[in-house]
Amino acid sequence: MTPITTVEGRRLALSNLDKVIYPESGFTKGEVLHYYATVSGALLPHVRDRPVSFLRYPDGPDGQRFFTKNPPPGTPAWVRTVRVPRSEDQLAEQVVVDGLATLMWAANLVVEFHTPQWTTGRPAVADRLVFDLDPGAPASVVECCAVALWLRERLAADGLDAYAKTSGSKGMHLSVPLEPAPSTRVSAYAKALAQEAEHELPELVVHRMAKALRPGKVFVDHSQNSAAKTTAAPYTLRARALPTVSAPVSWAEVAGCAERGDPAALVFVADEVVARLARDGDLFAPLTDPGRAGTLPRGGARTADTAGTADAADTAGAP
Repeated sequence: MTPITTVEGRRLALSNLDKVIYPESGFTKGEVLHYYATVSGALLPHVRDRPVSFLRYPDGPDGQRFFTKNPPPGTPAWVRTVRVPRSEDQLAEQVVVDGLATLMWAANLVVEFHTPQWTTGRPAVADRLVFDLDPGAPASVVECCAVALWLRERLAADGLDAYAKTSGSKGMHLSVPLEPAPSTRVSAYAKALAQEAEHELPELVVHRMAKALRPGKVFVDHSQNSAAKTTAAPYTLRARALPTVSAPVSWAEVAGCAERGDPAALVFVADEVVARLARDGDLFAPLTDPGRAGTLPRGGARTADTAGTADAADTAGAP
């Protein structure tokens, strides 16, 4: 019998709670739901009022996986959806996870949560800037940390505060709280900084997506600032062998990982994230504090002589 529970007045049928989702550790669907309920206080502010995309993996990371922006079949009528027109569907809608009941309903589908850098009331007006630092083997999160520290300092020179989290996969995400600005302008600024990073750290950074360029380097993916793109939300579980989490980390942890060269230092599974939250609180909380938002510099980032050759090549290979 499928157990029924009531969350914030909504009746939820939570199914297959004993099903093992992560075979390598035996982490079950029931534990997935328990994890999301436990971290909901930290997670919800980061997804609230943003259209959510789901990566569903109901049979675990080795089973079928599919990414969807549309509300899944059977979405309850009480789940909030918003219109998010797309070129192929002007009437398209997406789910908004704005409370514990919706979070638990979605978690019962076994999903990763992904959000854009804008809120529902202001589509294509970003209040966050993001870099996805993706290492190409044999580079790892250690090299990502070195790049993140450079970007942090560079962003600070423009008066912007950056916050780091693990991707929950191989790399790292940097996020910057912004005074709302057009996504196109944020994207241009992020691209210029990615190019500048490649110019300053040529042995370590590539700003173009071409895989042939990436072995041993960190791809500074600036494309997720596009209004059409999304990024894995803080505290979302990932569809990996272990129940790893996209976990906020301190800059001291980032520097320590770069110094010690130990990629395992920045891998956190669900239970560890719960303990970290109890100890440190939400290290990403400044992202949801309007008082911490920085202003994008007018005129964009300094590209100087960094654009040159890279710009010409990027025209054809831009993500």
